[in-house]
Amino acid sequence: MAAGNGAVEWNQMKVKNADMSGTSFTDVRLTGATFRDVDLSGAVLDNCNLSGWKAENVNLSKTRINNANLTGVAITDSMIGGMTIDGISVMDMLNAYRAASS
Repeated sequence: MAAGNGAVEWNQMKVKNADMSGTSFTDVRLTGATFRDVDLSGAVLDNCNLSGWKAENVNLSKTRINNANLTGVAITDSMIGGMTIDGISVMDMLNAYRAASS
């Protein structure tokens, strides 16, 4: 469905057990979408609204996020080896936090 500004709206979309690797989304509204057991490696999302979306058991390896609003984002029970924020290792940040908290 096209939105008034030319964007496509797939609000509340549910995707399960899918290979979407290499998929390209441009000007798409995916608010409240749910992705479960989905391979999104190499996918490109350009000017997309993902607010309120949920990803569970999803392959986001090698993902690059630029100029994003990550307010309120929660990442739990996930593999984070090699993950960085502004060039700083997330694993190192977590280890420093844990050391300072004990």
